[in-house]
Amino acid sequence: MESMLNKLKSTVTKVTADVTSAVMGNPVTREFEVGRHIASGGPGMSWRIYNGTKKSTKQEVAVFVFDKKIIDRYQKFEKDQIIDSLKKGVQQLTRLRHPRLLTVQHPLEESRDCLAFCTEPVFASLANVLGQWDNLPSPVPTDIKEYKLYDVETKYGLLQVSEGLSFLHSGVKMVHGNLCAENIILNKSGAWKIMGFDFSISSSNPSDAEPKYVCKEWDPNLPPLCLANPEYVAPEYILSVSCDAASDMYSLGVLIHAVFNEGKPVFQVNKQDIFKSFSRQLDQLSHLSPGLLSQIPEEVREHVKMLLSLTSNVRPDADQMTKIPFFDDVGAMTLQYFDSLFQRDNLQKSQFYKSLPKVLPKLPKRVVVYRILPALTSEFVNPDMVPFILPNVLLIAEECTKEEYVRLVLPDLTPVFKQQEPVQILLIFLQKMDLLLTKTPPEDIKNSVLPMVYRAVEAPSIQIQELCLNIIPTFANLIEYPSMKNALIPRIKSACLQTSSLAVRVNSLVCLGKILEYLDKWFVIDEILPFLQQIPSREPAVLMGILGIYKCTFTHKKLGIPKEHLAGKSLPHLVSLSIDNNLNLSQFTSFMAVIREMMNRMEAEHKTKLEQLHIMQEQQRSLNINQMNQSEETKNTPNVVDVLTVVWGNVQVSLTLEEKQRLAKEQEQAAKLRSQQPLAPQSVKPATMTPQVTHTLYRGIMGNLLQHTASSSDSFISLPSS
Repeated sequence: MESMLNKLKSTVTKVTADVTSAVMGNPVTREFEVGRHIASGGPGMSWRIYNGTKKSTKQEVAVFVFDKKIIDRYQKFEKDQIIDSLKKGVQQLTRLRHPRLLTVQHPLEESRDCLAFCTEPVFASLANVLGQWDNLPSPVPTDIKEYKLYDVETKYGLLQVSEGLSFLHSGVKMVHGNLCAENIILNKSGAWKIMGFDFSISSSNPSDAEPKYVCKEWDPNLPPLCLANPEYVAPEYILSVSCDAASDMYSLGVLIHAVFNEGKPVFQVNKQDIFKSFSRQLDQLSHLSPGLLSQIPEEVREHVKMLLSLTSNVRPDADQMTKIPFFDDVGAMTLQYFDSLFQRDNLQKSQFYKSLPKVLPKLPKRVVVYRILPALTSEFVNPDMVPFILPNVLLIAEECTKEEYVRLVLPDLTPVFKQQEPVQILLIFLQKMDLLLTKTPPEDIKNSVLPMVYRAVEAPSIQIQELCLNIIPTFANLIEYPSMKNALIPRIKSACLQTSSLAVRVNSLVCLGKILEYLDKWFVIDEILPFLQQIPSREPAVLMGILGIYKCTFTHKKLGIPKEHLAGKSLPHLVSLSIDNNLNLSQFTSFMAVIREMMNRMEAEHKTKLEQLHIMQEQQRSLNINQMNQSEETKNTPNVVDVLTVVWGNVQVSLTLEEKQRLAKEQEQAAKLRSQQPLAPQSVKPATMTPQVTHTLYRGIMGNLLQHTASSSDSFISLPSS
């Protein structure tokens, strides 16, 4: 385990060191932050591609770096040849501007250790995607290793390359000279872009109708980086030192073969004996075996065969290739239309966006999310197009995970939430409110989504208000209670009271009735029911809406109306409404049914309360009678003092302090017993003292008294015999 960690640590350290040593000191780093090594491409896969950002704007870019250490083994003049060739390719790419060519964001910069330039954000080269991983970080990035081209991506990618060649051949009269998988770059959104103009040849007579191209003789002694990829080069270039636009078309045919054959070209070339290899290749090209093109789709197979023809004038030109039926694919045509949107007027765009929802489900998710979504959201700057774009964006959002939605969709939607014109924007958002509340984080719901709902409730458009009030109950369970209580409900009440539209007023009442279950009982009683009495209109629909809220509150298990409120407010209000002249018989009957139900429950509850109160009063009365009986019996029970009084009469006896204290305690305890409530309602008859007990008590007390007085008095008291 430790060895694995050390290996991983050394790999990361090596990659970091490579970046530092290669780029450090290059002027590119003054304006751009260089990030992770993500891909490789260009002639001989010699350019390392890093992600990066512009320091001033945080704009994402790709940084191409050529580390001069990889050519240390060459002589100085060979190094110079390689550097000059690479410089030419980047400088030519920088001068050319076309959607099918890789866009340079910062021109080539040279330092002692490297060459570097910046382009639009890049995913990888086509060679990387097809399994050529030279000059990639170790381990190979998972997103490249597991990347598989969809059919629509392949078709549209090849169409883009054909369009790029058409621009070069017809627009600027240039032959690329090294069209191959390593010089096709897939940008961040998946578009195929041409680069690698190291061996490009411009026409020697650009003003003439027929361009003329002069190429150099193939020199096998030059370093490989100073030569085009021989597996993609047309035979006439090597064998007869001639080339024209058709030479690039041969390279396109090899490229198509490679795309459908896991990156393998038509022929493997022996680079040690290039001329012999090409002579053998001529024989094979003149008699192409059916199995050689078996992996290529049938609808383009014949065109590839023509592209690989030895006779250059038989090869289709780039413009002809863009029009072949193979590219008449709905997905490819959709992507092509997006790339040409800037040429369209608003009417053409709106018609295209209307038909797009039928196409999106047929396309792979990756294509939709990374190709179509950015193109759609970029059009949000055009307010007139937003109502046509927004349904498509929300349709894509439905297929995104919550993380993808937050990262790729929400940032572009947030400004649109605030747009109030045209009104269709609000309508579209309201129809998809469940999606927004489900996938949008709570903080963004509070700051962006709910304010939009509040604006819709208060909108001047009756249509918007109606739709909003109809839709609110469908997502009320997703709204936090404080927001509903303090912001949404007050606006619905205000809309109901202030509107001049009967439809809005009725819909407000219906909306409130449907969301009552999400409110607490006392809020409804304190805020909703009193509000009903403020509604001024007496149209039957309004009255029935009021009745509905009363009935829903009254019958709901969680809510309910207390009988005090029923008697004092609800029933008087309903009774007064029930006799309104605008109600028909059926509506009056509905009122009376609810009123009767309320009366019956109020009667049952209050009767039950009175019965319970009556039982309690009867029990209390019984207790009072028992207490009185207890008091009389207590009076008739002789206590110690009474016994002494009866026995002694007027005889005065002197007691000690201890005896007096004991006697006082006995008297206090007897008083407490007399004052206590009986434990049970039934009467308990106190036990009476028998003559035997009384006589025994008498003798004991008198004995104590005589013993005490004998010591202090000379008189004697004779006790009668028992």
